[in-house]
This record gives sequence, structure tokens and C-alpha cells, in this order.
Amino acid sequence: MTDAAPRRGRGRPTRTQTEAGPATRDRILDAAREEFSARGYEKTSVRGIAKAAGVDSALVHHYFGTKEQVFEAAVEGAMAPALGAPETIVDGPLDGVGERLTRFFFGVWENPTSRTPLLAIVRSAVNNDTAAAVFRRLVAAQLMRRIAARLDALDAPDAELRAELAAAQLVGAAMLRYVIRIEPLASADIERIVAAVAPVVQGHLTNP
Repeated sequence: MTDAAPRRGRGRPTRTQTEAGPATRDRILDAAREEFSARGYEKTSVRGIAKAAGVDSALVHHYFGTKEQVFEAAVEGAMAPALGAPETIVDGPLDGVGERLTRFFFGVWENPTSRTPLLAIVRSAVNNDTAAAVFRRLVAAQLMRRIAARLDALDAPDAELRAELAAAQLVGAAMLRYVIRIEPLASADIERIVAAVAPVVQGHLTNP
């Protein structure tokens, strides 16, 4: 007589599911971005994300935990292109850093491939306090701190405030152009926008 197979605890993913690996995790994240984009943060559920990804809800919890943690992972992945500015942009000469940073940031938004997930995330952040807190935390960690550290190394006064003001200028302009779509900003030529915003960003970072 053979021993019976051990029973799987309720709510725990099967071994086959957990061994699915990175492809399954990525599929869950893709489904999460679609759900957050279509429904917003409040109306999106872990069950809905799991159904869209073709997995059990327990597997979503296994990889990410709570809905907030799923959202944070989705945000981080979507925002990575916009917040992960190359070292040559952040650590290059301070002269021209405003233009380099502005051109890079809007370049990500102008790319349809990266703009779609960004829009999904930002729309959720606009309408929900929890989503907004996640968005702020990631912007602070991945963009502002890098810039502030660069300024601090050069003994610039109020480095954190300067970095926050620069980030506010960039994120605010992106919100008005791509999310709220206020005219004429929404349809203005991108080079005109870069030319107008870059000196302001530069001023926040380097003016006395």
C-alpha cells in the first residue's frame, strides 16, 4: 500500500504552479497592469488579476503578497524606464543636466511601448491614496534620491528639496500632457516642451 500524497494546504499554490518560474510571474504582472489600467486600483482585485493571468489567486499571493504589493511591483516595472535614468545623465556635468534629464524623461513618455503601462499606473495613482503613496515612494527612491545624492556630493545646498522640485516639474508636466491632456500642452511639439521645461529643471538643480 502506498502512502497517500500529502494534502496541499488551502490557499497554497501547487508545486507545479510555483515551479512555473519567471514566465508566470511576468504574466501575472502583465495582467495586473491591464487590470489596473482598465478598472483602476480600487476596482481591481487579486482574483481578477489571477483570472486574467490564467492562474490561481494563491499564486498571485505567493509571488507578490497583497494587492498593494502587486500594484507596487507593477508600478516599479512600468516606471523603470522613466526613473532609471542612465548614469551618464545623472552623473554627467551639471551644466546641461536639466536638458539631459528632461529629454530622457519625455523620451520615455513619447515612446508608445513605455507610455501605455505608465498611463495605467499614473491613472490609478491619481484616483487612489494607496496607489498614490506607492507612486510617490518609487519616484522618491529611484529618481529623486539619485539626483539628490549627486548634488550632495557637490555640496549643493538643499539637495533633496532641489531634486524634489525638479521631479515635480517633470512629473507634473507629464501628467498634464499625457494623462489629463490639457491643450495646447497635450499636442505641442515635444522639442518645444523640452526647450521650455529643461531650463526650469536646471534652475531647480543648480541655481543659487
